[in-house]
Amino acid sequence: MIIVSAPSGAGKSTLVNYLLSTGLPLEFSISATSRQPRGQEKNGREYYFLTADDFRKGIENNEFVEWEEVYKDHFYGTLKSEVKRIWDVGKYPLFDVDVKGGINLKNIFGDNALSIFIMPPSVEELEKRLRNRATDPEDKIRMRVDKAAEEITLAERFDEVIINNDLRKACEAIAKAVSGFIDNK
Repeated sequence: MIIVSAPSGAGKSTLVNYLLSTGLPLEFSISATSRQPRGQEKNGREYYFLTADDFRKGIENNEFVEWEEVYKDHFYGTLKSEVKRIWDVGKYPLFDVDVKGGINLKNIFGDNALSIFIMPPSVEELEKRLRNRATDPEDKIRMRVDKAAEEITLAERFDEVIINNDLRKACEAIAKAVSGFIDNK
């Protein structure tokens, strides 16, 4: 499996979408979350949107490979059924997960997973990207920036670190890392 993690606003989803367009045998693993959809997000496409209570029931029923309460009552996790669905069609699950989720998945799957950390050029640039998104209020942006500064210190726990200060170069680097991993499996 391929795990791509980054602080919010580092360009993780852009790079994951690029990987999905390369023709590599990858399939996006749809995470579950208890947060509300943003913008044009649809249930079963970007995320499986669950209520916090339904998410807690899934935890109790051991339905998750891993999960995290990222903010109070805002859960994110990887459903076991989603990983099985992708393996059943002979593809590699491609995860777009937060940093703690990426570390958890790597710890669970070890050498069967390639973990990639997308590093923003700077915390200041990351804050600028979050503001340009215009999807979150000021308090959420501040919370995400503070969290990002902490997450950057965890980059060394990943197999690969790709600095996203030039999108073309970041796309080339992530495709090379993933194809190399798949070729060696």
